[in-house]
Formats: sequence, C-alpha cells, structure tokens
Amino acid sequence: MVVSRSTAAPHEMEGRVWFGDTALPLEDHIRILGVDVDRELRFGLHLQTIARQASLRVSALRRVASFLDSRGILLLYKAQIRPYLEYAALSWMSSAPTHIRKLDKVERRVMRLVEGNHLQPPSQDLAPLDSLEYRRDVGALVVLHKAQVQEVPHLTRLRLPLRVARRDTRTVSTTDQLVDVPRSRSSQHLRTYTARTARLWNTFTAATPAVQQMSTAQVKLAAHRWRAALPTPMMLLVT
Repeated sequence: MVVSRSTAAPHEMEGRVWFGDTALPLEDHIRILGVDVDRELRFGLHLQTIARQASLRVSALRRVASFLDSRGILLLYKAQIRPYLEYAALSWMSSAPTHIRKLDKVERRVMRLVEGNHLQPPSQDLAPLDSLEYRRDVGALVVLHKAQVQEVPHLTRLRLPLRVARRDTRTVSTTDQLVDVPRSRSSQHLRTYTARTARLWNTFTAATPAVQQMSTAQVKLAAHRWRAALPTPMMLLVT
C-alpha cells in the first residue's frame, strides 16, 4: 500500500514492488491487527466495518431484550458489543466526526432498548452508561500515565516531551508533568492521540497534582472523576 493522499502516487508505484519474481499488487487499504488502514491514513472503512458488526449484534440483542431486565441488557452490551466499538480506539480517534457518530448511533440503539424495557425500567440505582468519547479520553489518559510516569518500556514511543518550565500566572498553572502540545494545523490532527491527549493530560495534571505518585488504578479513578465534570461531547482546545 502506498501511503499518500496524491491520486498519482499509486500509479507511479504500480508494478515496482516485487517479492522474488512476483510483482505485488497495490491495495487501497490493509488490515493490521484487526484495524483497517487506508492509504490516506484514514479509518473510515474500519469504523464502517465495526459499526456494521456491532449493529448486527444489537439486532440480536433486541430479539432477546424482552426476556431481560435493564441490567441484563446493559451487561450483554458491555460484554459482547461495546468491545467492538472500543477496539484500538486510540489509533483511530482522529477519524472524522461523521464516522465517529456511527458508533454513537449504535450505542443509542442500545439505550433505547434499556429505556423501553418493560421488565425493569431504568431507575435511579442503575449506573449511567458512560459515552464512548468519555471512555476514549479516560483510556488515553491512563495509557499516557503508563508511558509518561511509569515509563513502561513497550510504550516508550508514546511518551511526549515535557514542556519547558515557565513562570506561573494567576490563570495558568504549571506542574512537573506538563507536556509540550504539538501545533495542530488541521482539525484531523487536533483529534489525534498525540494532540488531544497532550491537551487532556495538561488539564488533568493541573487539576490532579499528585498524579506522579498514583498507581494505574488510582489514575483511572481520578481520570473518571475529572472527565465526568467536563461536557460531552467535547472538543478540547486548551493548551
């Protein structure tokens, strides 16, 4: 696969990649560890695929929903459907909102099943379902904590450079864990793991000064509490 947004690039490389005596055909997309990547490094095809797979499972869930209460529906959704919507989410989180909304639409179908359940309507003691964006943000913060603070070896490439120390002001606070936010020249780059998580991390660590002494479980709880206070959906633009 030729990675380029130029329409002429594949034609220039056609027939020039060989394996022994065989010329390898070029593909518009390839699958790596279950994730479909196209030559423009976009994930529209992948999200369409997983949305379709998850939608089929929601249809199966709907057929048995009349025999389940609200808790049972949510349990099956979390165990059998939501993993499809979250697999390798940090790699494709830069996708266009139109593709991301397809996954949100699948989850809304499940919530309609819960709300329309006649055996046990949603009650106050039923824990609310966190949005997919909410869970992606919490997951990104936990992964960056492992790379940035715990320095897990296999996550070394996800580490971000620390921000150069600067004087505190009344409105901008600094900690030892602030990272340098890459400059985004497009809305797609603004949504990438590096750009979005860097902004999330700086805001999160400013609100959670003891993050350097926390374990993974403690960071996850702190990230849940912090993210729950923010609006959803959210486009984080702070630096």
